[in-house]
Amino acid sequence: MNKKTILTGIGSLVLAGAMIAPVAVDAYRGDPTVKGPNYTAERHEAMTQAFENKNYSAWKELMAGKGRVTQVINEGNFARFAEMHKLMLEGKTEEAAKIRAELGLGLKNGSGQGNGAGYGRNAGR
Repeated sequence: MNKKTILTGIGSLVLAGAMIAPVAVDAYRGDPTVKGPNYTAERHEAMTQAFENKNYSAWKELMAGKGRVTQVINEGNFARFAEMHKLMLEGKTEEAAKIRAELGLGLKNGSGQGNGAGYGRNAGR
């Protein structure tokens, strides 16, 4: 094989990987029915209890500062966040989306102008 063919093949693989990776990584965001990369049955049960009991401290400890959500959600708005989570589980995506926007979640810069990032892109799942 000549070098041009090999380089074209490698370039195609790199390009395909670059296009697929962000979709795979972002797949679980905004959809509580999709298991994320940190999923374990124990953590899921603890997280479910934190939401049901509106226990911000337990949720914060489970999140361990991971993700933008930990920068946005605080003790003062956690009950609203838990309500959003419940609505999403019930399939009430429009109501959940309103709370999500109100909280500034799933938006590229938190301003309400997400440019296709976040919840709106995941609404059809």
